Amino acid sequence: MAGNRTLTIVKPDAFGAGKAGKIIAHLESGGFKVVAARVMHLSTAQAQEFYAVHRERPFYGSLVSFMTSGKCMPMVLEKADAVASLRQAIGSTDPAEAAEGTVRKLFAESKERNAIHASDSDENASREARFFFAEADHL
Repeated sequence: MAGNRTLTIVKPDAFGAGKAGKIIAHLESGGFKVVAARVMHLSTAQAQEFYAVHRERPFYGSLVSFMTSGKCMPMVLEKADAVASLRQAIGSTDPAEAAEGTVRKLFAESKERNAIHASDSDENASREARFFFAEADHL
């Protein structure tokens, strides 16, 4: 997976607002290929485990609460230099600071309700993909 695949999650705010299809279309038009996808409602335990790296951060509790507030859509995406390409495509965490044409500029509500998650390294992309998908789902 390293290098050419990454994980993204259409978060509950965007999924619940019916923006998942538009986000996927936007990413596909940018050269990403969806190789695995599912719709799910994270439990508190799942969200706590997935975001454990942020456990000591002040926003951890609100992040877990937000990510368990509705359905989300984890996906494995494929493209050359996938992690960096996706992070560029989604834009800054705060949509007010995101570049024009990025997912967050187009679809996010706020810094906290920012529509989409993207892995920040090849190592985390691999770990995060395994959290949501069996390896056979995205070979």
